[in-house]
Amino acid sequence: WQSLVDDDFVQQIRGFAAARITPLADDIDRRDYYPVDIVKALATEGYNSLTLDPAYGGGGRSYTLAAALFEEVAYASPAVAISLITILQAQKILDLFANQRLKELYLPRFRQGLLSSYALTEANHGSDIRSLDTKAERHGGEWLIKGEKSFITSGSAAELFIILAETPIGVSVFAVPREAAGVSTYEGDNSHTFGLRNGPHVNLVLDDLRLPAEHLVGEEGAGVRQAVTTLDYSRTMAAAISTGIARAAFDGALEYAAKRQAFDRTVLDFQGIQWYFAEALSEIDAARLAVFDAARALDEERDIARYSSQAKLLASRVA
Repeated sequence: WQSLVDDDFVQQIRGFAAARITPLADDIDRRDYYPVDIVKALATEGYNSLTLDPAYGGGGRSYTLAAALFEEVAYASPAVAISLITILQAQKILDLFANQRLKELYLPRFRQGLLSSYALTEANHGSDIRSLDTKAERHGGEWLIKGEKSFITSGSAAELFIILAETPIGVSVFAVPREAAGVSTYEGDNSHTFGLRNGPHVNLVLDDLRLPAEHLVGEEGAGVRQAVTTLDYSRTMAAAISTGIARAAFDGALEYAAKRQAFDRTVLDFQGIQWYFAEALSEIDAARLAVFDAARALDEERDIARYSSQAKLLASRVA
């Protein structure tokens, strides 16, 4: 497949994926576990903090390169790619909105392999984050938080959770370390998924959790806007994951059709089968163009919501 960004960068990722990810991809999917060692190794190479400001140990690279990273990792293992997307989400919301003390506390740790989860969903509200059962109240220099999040991706291994809670002013964002007293997880109903299996999705319990005041991310009451802004970035990477999945499926099918014999010829020799591959290839290539255009829109801060949404719509259909 043609590289749509710097070819040297893409070949480096492909080499890493072939050596470290592909050999374990089937096992990760079959057994449904979070690939801690692989994600930590990606961090060591600088991939987990690729777009982060160098002031915090990041690479300071473009979102166009990040799209290539997500596509190539997803080609090898969608489970590993989805692990990276929850890291990007937590990292980006802190980078965009957190106070300086919180940035200095957590952002450099992503380069060191910090695992994170973007824990928004609740059982009674689904993805509607405008009204929440999780509540937070300010008591002096602390926040007291009580509630439960449901079906949380990457939650089985996350060391840091980004959560939403409703304060008297409105929905707000908080950074919650796993080791904090009052934080626990368990596997709820329907924790296992059909695809993107990077460990069972978990329920996150916040039982009279006390957080230092500075663990509020951004402005109190601005949580919905902050969360949605962050999703504009990760949406494009989700689209890149979709094209990676589509490419892998195409290559696997093509390899099989080229070998499978039927009526004294390969399946691929039948013109009707070739039509299917021609159509699929055209759709994948078109989706890839949309994905990388959306990534450039991120770099240029150009109509981000429009292009990221279009890319995800097209790419997810193709996948």
